[in-house]
Amino acid sequence: MASERPVVIFSKSSCCICHSIKTLFCDFGVNPAVYELDEMPGGRELEQDLQRLGCSPAVPAVFIGGELVGGANQVMSLHLNRSLIPMLKRVGAIWV
Repeated sequence: MASERPVVIFSKSSCCICHSIKTLFCDFGVNPAVYELDEMPGGRELEQDLQRLGCSPAVPAVFIGGELVGGANQVMSLHLNRSLIPMLKRVGAIWV
């Protein structure tokens, strides 16, 4: 699942931070695969798997190029230090 597209986001539909992260990527022109854990069968198990990978909280969990980037703090840190856009370009998520 994590390597299905250049950007994969595990989220919950009721999470406002998840919404912000999804909006950030969409504003960049990224078309991420989004899995809403609270709306899918087996979502609870996936959430536990994400926690075992080190995601705390489990959502949002962002994978770029099949690699776990982390949650909102890690994504925002990458964005603020200007590393996120080059990373997205490298994996073919954006072309600008």
